[in-house]
Amino acid sequence: MATLLNDRDIAFQLYEVLNTEALLERPRYADHDRGIFDATLNTARDLAAEYFEPHNQKGDANEPTFDGKTVTLIPETQPAWNAFAEAGFLASHHDFDDGGSQLPEVVLRASMSYFNAANVSSTAYSFLTIGAANLLKSFGSDELKARYLPSMLDGRYSGTMALTEPGQGSALGDLHTQAKPADDGSYRLFGNKMYISGGDHELTDNIVHMVLARIEGAPAGVRGISLFLVPKFLVNEDGSKGERNDVVLAGLLHKLGYRNTTSTVLNFGEKGGAVGYLVGEANKGLGYMFQMMNEARIGVGLGAAVIGYQSYLHALEYARQRPQGRLPGNKSPDAPQVNIVQHPDVRRMLLTQKAYVEGSLALCLYASTLVEDAHTAPDPDERKAAGELLDLITPMVKSWPSKYGVIASDLGIQILGGAGYTRDYILEQLYRDNRLNPIHEGTEGIQGIDLLGRKLGPKGGDGYNEFLRRIRVTLDEAAALDTSSGFGSQLTQALTALETVTSDLQQQLAADPDHGLSNATMYLDMFGKVLVGWVWLRQAMVAERALAAGATGSEADFYQGKIHAARYFMDWELAPLEGYARLLSAGNRDNLDMQNDWF
Repeated sequence: MATLLNDRDIAFQLYEVLNTEALLERPRYADHDRGIFDATLNTARDLAAEYFEPHNQKGDANEPTFDGKTVTLIPETQPAWNAFAEAGFLASHHDFDDGGSQLPEVVLRASMSYFNAANVSSTAYSFLTIGAANLLKSFGSDELKARYLPSMLDGRYSGTMALTEPGQGSALGDLHTQAKPADDGSYRLFGNKMYISGGDHELTDNIVHMVLARIEGAPAGVRGISLFLVPKFLVNEDGSKGERNDVVLAGLLHKLGYRNTTSTVLNFGEKGGAVGYLVGEANKGLGYMFQMMNEARIGVGLGAAVIGYQSYLHALEYARQRPQGRLPGNKSPDAPQVNIVQHPDVRRMLLTQKAYVEGSLALCLYASTLVEDAHTAPDPDERKAAGELLDLITPMVKSWPSKYGVIASDLGIQILGGAGYTRDYILEQLYRDNRLNPIHEGTEGIQGIDLLGRKLGPKGGDGYNEFLRRIRVTLDEAAALDTSSGFGSQLTQALTALETVTSDLQQQLAADPDHGLSNATMYLDMFGKVLVGWVWLRQAMVAERALAAGATGSEADFYQGKIHAARYFMDWELAPLEGYARLLSAGNRDNLDMQNDWF
């Protein structure tokens, strides 16, 4: 059985690349030490292995059911939820005064990677609750926080985000759910929501829906959207559970993967209106919700990375044990067969997987350090720069692991051959689970438009300048390394091409937005590869220093693996960007000029 993740890689990212121990110098973490961080990671790994991984395939084979009244999940889901909550992970990053552990964001997300690797669909309930609780804490009134937040942090309540509606998909400016003011200061909501993950179940006493809706008379479009807290059950003033709210499950959706996560259609207001409470100010709901959406986008990227990582580890284990054929240079039929890991093409596929999944994991954990720095860095300018850079790269943090994690899962099936196509191995489920990630929390196309149209725009922005500054610092450090493998020059060429393309696309965008954004997805992919190239260069530099310092044995093998994967990425992923760059800079119109009748 393959391990959930490579523990050595997690430690490498946290302590050698990201220097997470430096956070201990910040006042918020003065009571912590590395031992606490490691104990948290070990607890996450052990709980994931004991409570989540064993029912991963069972939950896939026995998806949730709804009898018209009650949703039923496989019974193993409940103790998994309980174990996660009782270990304090729902509240771990919150203040001590709120019952939390004041855990750094990057340590929490590294811990979550174990749960996602073990069973992404059962972990989704916790993932959504953490995001909903963060949203409530940031923008809810003191009364709402007092009534709902403690129960969300200790696991009595779970949470969701309810945005999408039938017929409008990701076009949130066109949503129709209405909110009517009530005499008591609350609102009554009427409408329908669809694809709401975790929208109904019996895991918790209550479900807190964070709902986007439009107050009667609000402006059209995104400027008229407000955010509401709508509980499944009303909560009395003394904190006890009240009557059922007017939000009901219309049905469950049946999915390709992520099957143990309920995907729901919810109806609000069939019997007079669902009671909802305004969160923050009216007509500012989408801005508030972007906090949870952006958290979710980083989380989706991390989930895609570790599902791909699972595919890699399972394929690697199989390839090391499966004998088949002989190398082309051995013509003797009497010679023993070699394990397929010895075949160059299998090594190619494994190396591609390694480059994608380890690069994706490193990217997501780096983004988590930016979340941390944006909140707790001691210098205001550092906090501002981290927030701006995070805002810029979030589209890539979501989309790049989602795209290439799926490819890694596909390669895992290919390495196993016919065995990978059967249910005897988990590879086919991992592929199906991972296939959701390029879709939810903003498709690749939406992320491309967000990056080019909003984050950069015709003139660029501070986040882009901060990205250029930081990557150039790394390139200068690489040039000064005596052991440098030449990766810096390859990344420099790719960066130069990206800068040229960015400038050209900004001019196209200023002249004609439709034309300028028509290749936004291709630009997103190019930017993502340069970003991940930077991440790989950072890893390779750490590995080179460790080898120069005398690492031996399995440690030397680990570092050599990092350097070789970085070399592969630079050779096979960055080099082809030259052709992309020419097409983008030239303003290729193939997508824009294609006519509907020509398909």
